[in-house]
Amino acid sequence: MCMRFKLPNVTEMNDWIAIGALALVGVLIPLGMMAVSYLLRPSVPETSKRATYESGEIPTGDTRVRFNIQYYMVALLFLIFDIETVLLFPWAVVYLDAVESDAVSLLEILGPMVLFVTILLVGLAWAWRKGAVQWAQTPRQVESEHNRP
Repeated sequence: MCMRFKLPNVTEMNDWIAIGALALVGVLIPLGMMAVSYLLRPSVPETSKRATYESGEIPTGDTRVRFNIQYYMVALLFLIFDIETVLLFPWAVVYLDAVESDAVSLLEILGPMVLFVTILLVGLAWAWRKGAVQWAQTPRQVESEHNRP
């Protein structure tokens, strides 16, 4: 039994050669730049270059600084509600067009968005109850948290 292999078309081969050449150039240019930079840069070893800060200040304390998790919570809540706003504007435009055309029922128009906003409001209520949106606590609030069972 003789198996015959079909040779690729010349135009198909040229496309793959062009893609391979582009990928090769995309890899060789950055590698070449790094190699030339490594060969041409001056090498002056100093202890100050190896320090944490090169601004001339002597570093004090530990390099690991503890940040308040509240910054991250506020940032995440901002992103969630910022994305909500971005999704509400196009929906409002589509809603106006759908109401004017009378092509779909009111439930089909309002249903998904009411569900979306409800889920976000439940998330906001949960975050509010957990204290994620409360920035500073008074001494009375801290005391009442410690007294909870």
